[in-house]
Amino acid sequence: MTDLLELPVTTLSGEVTTFGKLAGNSVALVVNVASRCGLTPQYAGLEKLYESYADRGFTVLGFPCNQFMGQEPGTDEQIAEFCSSTYGVTFPMTSKVEVNGENRDPIYAALIGDGRDIHWNFEKFLVDADGSVLARFSPQVEPEAPELIAAIERALPERTDG
Repeated sequence: MTDLLELPVTTLSGEVTTFGKLAGNSVALVVNVASRCGLTPQYAGLEKLYESYADRGFTVLGFPCNQFMGQEPGTDEQIAEFCSSTYGVTFPMTSKVEVNGENRDPIYAALIGDGRDIHWNFEKFLVDADGSVLARFSPQVEPEAPELIAAIERALPERTDG
C-alpha cells in the first residue's frame, strides 16, 4: 500500500514531507493526539515506546486533532511546547488534522479504508514500513498494554544483539 507512504504531511515545525519520509521507513504507531484530554498522559507511554524501539526500526507519529470536544485548541507552536515541556516528546508530530468527516486528512482516509470512524483521541494504528495497516487499537489501549507491545514486537525485525 505505497499510497499511504506517498501522502503529504506537514510537521509541527511547518516542513512539508510525506508519510513515508516522516516515518523513516520504520514500523510506525500512528496516533491522533490531544493536549487537553483525559487520555493525554498516554504521551508519556508513547515516548517510552519510541525510545525503547527506535533502534529496531520503530517510530511513533502524532497527529494532533481538535475534533473531539475541542481538546486540541492550540497552535502548532503551542502543541510542540506542551508536548516537549510536559511529556518530553521527541517523536515526530504533524500539524493539526481532521480524522473524521468530509475534511478527513488523506492519511486517515488511507488508514481507515472502509472501516469505522475514529472514536476518540489516542486511537492507534500500527503500520509496517511498506505502509500496510497491521492493527488498530482503541483509545483506551495504553501504550504499555501487552497486546500493543506484542503487535509491535511481531512487526519489528528480530533482535541481533543477542
